[in-house]
Amino acid sequence: MKKVAVHGAATVRFEHRHGATRLATLYHHDPLRVLLPDPRAGDLPIAVLVTTSGGLVGGDRLDVALSAGPGAAALVTTQAAEKVYRSAGPDCRIDTRVTVEAGAWLEWIPQEAIVFEGSRLRRLTRLELEGDARLIAGEMLVFGRAAFGETVTRGLVRDAWEVVRDGRLAWADALHMDGDLAETLAHPAGFGGAGACATLLYAAPDAATRRDALRAAAEGMEGVRVGATAFDGLLVVRILGGEARSVRGAYAALWSHLRAAAAGLPTRLPRLWEV
Repeated sequence: MKKVAVHGAATVRFEHRHGATRLATLYHHDPLRVLLPDPRAGDLPIAVLVTTSGGLVGGDRLDVALSAGPGAAALVTTQAAEKVYRSAGPDCRIDTRVTVEAGAWLEWIPQEAIVFEGSRLRRLTRLELEGDARLIAGEMLVFGRAAFGETVTRGLVRDAWEVVRDGRLAWADALHMDGDLAETLAHPAGFGGAGACATLLYAAPDAATRRDALRAAAEGMEGVRVGATAFDGLLVVRILGGEARSVRGAYAALWSHLRAAAAGLPTRLPRLWEV
């Protein structure tokens, strides 16, 4: 029996009302669900996205819209790693649009996406900021299931970013690998045999002032290579490592560093990240 492709959607909006950040809009459609656990003391309101289908196959699509109104501050993450299964041909798509309005702070830190052998993933994350809005956003890719001895040799991985501030495109970037992935993943000028990679972005007027401290925080991290550059109100951090665990650890540590340094928030992860 042919699998029917699914089209999940989720919309989450936070607004500052009566002296506090509160949930203003919530919509979800299978296989996406949104949970609203109580935050830890002293931390931000949190929303958690859950893919109830257990993973994505060719032809599946997820559309996510996240936003924070003026003066709001919140964090959005995911319950677990997103699994992208082998496809018989069609691509699966994940489109995420994050909007942060003037004076707001938002963190979009999903857990990793694991691309299986033969999977086809197209992912676009579009970040839209207004005025002095501030945002931390990240994505992590894991190439195959290392615990099963799986390596990724073929498929499609397109992971694209767009950052727009006050209606102007400030940065666009895309990782695109299609067909024979083995050579690119193994090549010293490509991924150098890495098992995982991650991108971490800090978009804010003070982004350039955070670069040197973040580079210092990355020094001595074992099992990963970290690069950071800043321009036009954007700090871009790249992490590459042989093992997913090392990349995840660096990704989480640098995110924690940024939120504490830039916003005075606790240097810790949501509980789901500790499971």
